[in-house]
Amino acid sequence: MAATPESPQLDEATRVVSLRSQHGAGLLGVPHRGLRLTWRSESARTGAAQLAYQLASGPADAELEPGDVVESRDSVAVPVGDLEPGERRAFAVRIATDSGWTAWSEPLVVEAGLEATGLQARVIGIPTEIEGPAALLRTVFSLDAVPNRARLRLSALGLVDAWINGRPASTAVLTPGWTSYQARVLLDTVDVTALLHEGENTIVLQVGDGWYRGRMGFAQRRAIYGDRSGAIAQIDSEDGIIVATDTTWRGGFGAVRSASIYDGTHTDLRATAVGVHEAEFDDSSWIAAQIIDADQGVFEPRSAPPVRVVAELDMARTDVDGAVRFDAGQNVSGWVRLVVRGSAGAAVTVTHAEILEPSGALHTAALRTAKATDTYVLDRDGEHVLEPRFTFHGFQHAEVSGPVEVISATAVAISSDLPARSSFRSASDALDRFHSNVFWSQRDNFVSVPTDCPQRDERLGWTGDAQAFAATASTLMDAESFWRSWLRDLEADQTDEGGVASVVPDIIRFEDMRMGDGPVNNMGRAGWADAATIVPLAVYESTGSDEVLHQQLESMRRWVEHLRRRAGDEIVLPTEPFQYGDWLDPDAPGARPWQAKVSSDYVANAFYAHSARLLARAESVVGDPGRAAEYEALADRVAEATWARWGAEAVTTQTGAALALEFRIAPEAERVRVADALAANVRAENGRISTGFLGTPLVLFALSNNGHLDEAYLMLLRREAPSWLYQVDRGATTVWERWDAILPDGRIHSGAMDAGSHDEGGSMLSFNHYAYGAVIDWVYRTVAGIAPAEPGYRVVRIAPRPARGMEHAAASVDTPYGALAIDWRLEDGVLNASVEVPFGATGALDLPITTDSVVTVDGQPASAVLPSGKHEITVTAPAVAGN
Repeated sequence: MAATPESPQLDEATRVVSLRSQHGAGLLGVPHRGLRLTWRSESARTGAAQLAYQLASGPADAELEPGDVVESRDSVAVPVGDLEPGERRAFAVRIATDSGWTAWSEPLVVEAGLEATGLQARVIGIPTEIEGPAALLRTVFSLDAVPNRARLRLSALGLVDAWINGRPASTAVLTPGWTSYQARVLLDTVDVTALLHEGENTIVLQVGDGWYRGRMGFAQRRAIYGDRSGAIAQIDSEDGIIVATDTTWRGGFGAVRSASIYDGTHTDLRATAVGVHEAEFDDSSWIAAQIIDADQGVFEPRSAPPVRVVAELDMARTDVDGAVRFDAGQNVSGWVRLVVRGSAGAAVTVTHAEILEPSGALHTAALRTAKATDTYVLDRDGEHVLEPRFTFHGFQHAEVSGPVEVISATAVAISSDLPARSSFRSASDALDRFHSNVFWSQRDNFVSVPTDCPQRDERLGWTGDAQAFAATASTLMDAESFWRSWLRDLEADQTDEGGVASVVPDIIRFEDMRMGDGPVNNMGRAGWADAATIVPLAVYESTGSDEVLHQQLESMRRWVEHLRRRAGDEIVLPTEPFQYGDWLDPDAPGARPWQAKVSSDYVANAFYAHSARLLARAESVVGDPGRAAEYEALADRVAEATWARWGAEAVTTQTGAALALEFRIAPEAERVRVADALAANVRAENGRISTGFLGTPLVLFALSNNGHLDEAYLMLLRREAPSWLYQVDRGATTVWERWDAILPDGRIHSGAMDAGSHDEGGSMLSFNHYAYGAVIDWVYRTVAGIAPAEPGYRVVRIAPRPARGMEHAAASVDTPYGALAIDWRLEDGVLNASVEVPFGATGALDLPITTDSVVTVDGQPASAVLPSGKHEITVTAPAVAGN
């Protein structure tokens, strides 16, 4: 190595540009155990690489002490040990290249949160009706001086907003979010130093039922986790606890008269607790807060970003008889911020919908029992700004009625605050729009948990949807901490036998869900429960961090062993009374979306083999090599038996063939035949897709990975129903749940299905449902041609695939090493591509060449490996799909 700490030759062309923990930027009070650091570097020299690194650390307000030099190229998710609860520790890093050491990075301060044992506060509340008036809890405390650093620890059994001296304490909404509350509840840490002042200070908490006690699920269950909602809060500093929730607090009510996630909020501004944020407020008519009996050991530091406002969209208005309709131009999750002018006592109603009926009226049938309506009563004459609390709606359109002048409306979009990670544009405006639609469906459904849809009386964390979309989600957004948090709930809700629920957090009871002739067991359903293995590996491949595998390895083992016990001596799984199968196959009966063309027994066993293979891979990375070999052999046995029993019939369907190829069910000698038959099916159907939730993420890979790129593009770019771009042509701004949600003649699908007595009318229809958007993973890897060849993009595959009608594409992904980007164009029979490979990564070229092609990189003959830096690639006479 060219430099040592004692001989600090400087590499002035290279610098460390960022240093972060696995919890992302800006999150205070993170878990104190298992801290990992990732850093990025940039260099003006092509091909520069890290040869070693040195970390420095120490108390946040002190000089950092350098540690040992580590000869390693690792810069992603490097373990650095544990912190003490509440500790603030600073870190910096420098790296060595063959030209010397860089300067030290800017320091990163990581602040650990408090464990439940560090809380003096107790959960408090006052008696309230379920989804009735939201309780207000308040107290006054005095400060001789404002501390240097004050932290609010905040959470709830339910939902909570906090104000200090009349100002919001946090930008987060729907705090603390939804987890498997019986196992863990997230505890937020908020810097409130700037909100405090000398003398008397007031803290006010408003508490709603939310997911904890409010109505949830199509069975309309209430009080699923507990029969009382309450909040817990504590402000502390380096000198100790300043104030904490206890029985000295007092509680009453204010303007929020009811609040329901499904139904909306009723706000009567005449009931506002005027002056509640002032120390002099007279709360003598209020009652003393009560301690709510709760296991406070479940509270733990927040590990994933909270839900926040992520966009605000001006809404276009249309005046109709007696009302005003608004259009956000985009389907969102959130609410309408309304500005009105009216008289005291005037009532205002805001109703929401994803789309309009052909008549122009709001389409509300798809809401099922969810009212999705916010109402207000004005308290005075004049102008008002109106927003609901403790609710959200899935909508693009809203209608406002009432005897008021409507001045403006803004669609306020919320989501778990995950940074966008990628970009894409191409020669197809429709494909670009679909890419945007997929991004918005992820944003709208990643609201604390990965939900199926944001508008109806469901909004549950369906595991099948999540596993189908996990790879795409991890490309579109930096979702690692989001997935790790949700996977902890998946494990918390696993049965003692290892079964995995269909929804996580699991609120479904056996009698809640009926498909066909009886209730459905929601545990251990194929393609849904396999999220236990599929999601961790998708996150690992996208991020390069093995933390998720360490965290979930035991859960993965329990799931595969659960399958092995169910199979017993028969090797393959027995026929179950119910499986979801290739859900929403477009050819399935409308009322029975589980009755797909492909056998559900075949699907179940294909996923069994796949989960065993994924577990084998996880074992080889972080577990036991002996177990890795054992699970790989198990996968081979299950695949062989599955093929022997169901293969011949299964591969006559698109999903069956895709599973056979992508999950390695078909024997090697049969793969060409299966792929050729799949391609023939696609050609004969002119690209018509006939896959459901489980086949859709796989079918284009099955084609392109086996030499049938022409047919993959035929399917991708099809405009007739059913297809991805058909919905774009129908004006979609998010992804539909059903391929034919709007029929070719303009009618809206009824959504009918046999979903049980609780589901009034059996409607299952959403226009904001990301599952079919899983195709975008293929678009990045194949159309744009950038993908991780090794986990975390340490080696990237550069593999653009031009096609007739797709002569240009550009994309970028914010990898752990930095930006990976490509911009390619096919002109006059020559493919020109500008490529950027981040520092610390290398590129593996997989270009669309023919026997007549000449390939150059930066004007020179191409080599197999592309070093980091910016490059210009030229391919003459390239292969072009569809010609």
